[in-house]
Amino acid sequence: MNKYLAKFDQTVITFSQKFFPIFSRLALFTVYFWFGLLKVIGYSPAGPLVEELLNKTLPFLTPDQFIFYFGLLEMAIGILFLIPQLSRLVIAILVLHLITTAGPLFLLPQIAWQNWFIPTLEGQYIIKNLLIIATAMGIVSGITPWKK
Repeated sequence: MNKYLAKFDQTVITFSQKFFPIFSRLALFTVYFWFGLLKVIGYSPAGPLVEELLNKTLPFLTPDQFIFYFGLLEMAIGILFLIPQLSRLVIAILVLHLITTAGPLFLLPQIAWQNWFIPTLEGQYIIKNLLIIATAMGIVSGITPWKK
């Protein structure tokens, strides 16, 4: 291998190892806080999807209230990702959030899928959560386990 290419390779790897945690936390903060804020102020394009899922699963809740509080939860998730000491807490909340947000893939197939293995824009929006899972796993991989 060319020595310049090897040096570049090592530089990129070292940079990534050093800055992955902060970039990942900032990316998760940005996505969760921003999308949550859109729900809180009533401008989320996901509103109709959330409302449809709510009507199917929890019809006794009003959509406006649910979307507002769900947005606050997303904003809190974003903020918690900025605090490394709260990683265990935010990962637990994130798991519950991701289970909830995956619901339309199974409960609302008419909204999430155009055809077999062809997601709608809403379905793609949900499937991209695999990237959130992978990023969160990267963050978790840097946590020191509790001692017995």
